[in-house]
Amino acid sequence: MHDCAAEAGVGSEKFHLKISFMRGAALSNRQFETLHSGGGFFESPRWHDGRWFVSDFYHHEVISITEAGVSQVELAVAGQPSGIGWLPDGSMLTVSMKDHLLLRKGPDGEVSVHADLSSYCGGPLNDLVVDSKGNAWVGDFGFDLMSFQDPSSTNLVLVRPDGETCVVAQDMLFPNGMVITNDERSLIVGETLGCRYSAFDIADDGTLINRRIFAQLAPTPTLGAFTEVLPQITFAPDGCCMDADGNLWVADALGNRLLHLAEGGHIIEELKAPDGLGFFACMLGGSDGRTLLACAAPDFIEASRLLADEAVLLRTQVEVPHGGRP
Repeated sequence: MHDCAAEAGVGSEKFHLKISFMRGAALSNRQFETLHSGGGFFESPRWHDGRWFVSDFYHHEVISITEAGVSQVELAVAGQPSGIGWLPDGSMLTVSMKDHLLLRKGPDGEVSVHADLSSYCGGPLNDLVVDSKGNAWVGDFGFDLMSFQDPSSTNLVLVRPDGETCVVAQDMLFPNGMVITNDERSLIVGETLGCRYSAFDIADDGTLINRRIFAQLAPTPTLGAFTEVLPQITFAPDGCCMDADGNLWVADALGNRLLHLAEGGHIIEELKAPDGLGFFACMLGGSDGRTLLACAAPDFIEASRLLADEAVLLRTQVEVPHGGRP
């Protein structure tokens, strides 16, 4: 265990930017079709090796799905799966949320613990992104969301290919969906409680420097009691992906929509979820990289999702293909 944040010049440093909050865009008329249904709660969609991969929180499994909609279980995760990525040797990394483990499924199918992140977490382990070298950046909630605990800030942790871990950013407000730019020189992470996307430069050793705002979507709430903070969150960044132009597709976990978002906060396009559903993550993929897959469910509350099978994967086509990682 090692704290790299101070070495990298991040952590609790202050960062400043002239902020202009996002302005609305015209609603898009793109149509969604259902790829897969009957899930508990889908998150962390990925396109890999000609298939979609997605975590189902409450069915406790990672599944893969072909473009024709044929699914199979890839990994059972008793501790609740979330972020997914792959190492250079083809091993699949999967977050196990409730026991704060990063699991590794090797090419031979053997499953092992790649890293134990318990000492860093104030809440469930969450999403991750992996670069071409096998470095993984992982975040956690920072508090127990499902028991409505008062929010607090948390860390972003680097897990190197050999499983060594260190903190590379502190004072993160619920780090969530993450992307790495096409040149693998920058990491962008959504901060759900911060109503923003923050960016870092990636140093040669995987540590993060030059923390800055990529897009501030709404004013950052003042932390306090859960019942006081939640009403202040008018945009809740969740799962996201990057396109080849360097813009983001992002899910607004409280706004029932996907946004196509440019640096600085300009909204290129807005897609509303079908009636009765919210969007919680998205990914570009498919054979031409232009399929936008969205994870949808009526809500994100564990108590209402545990015994329900109402989560769906919806897809639509866009013009600009996938870029960056994942």
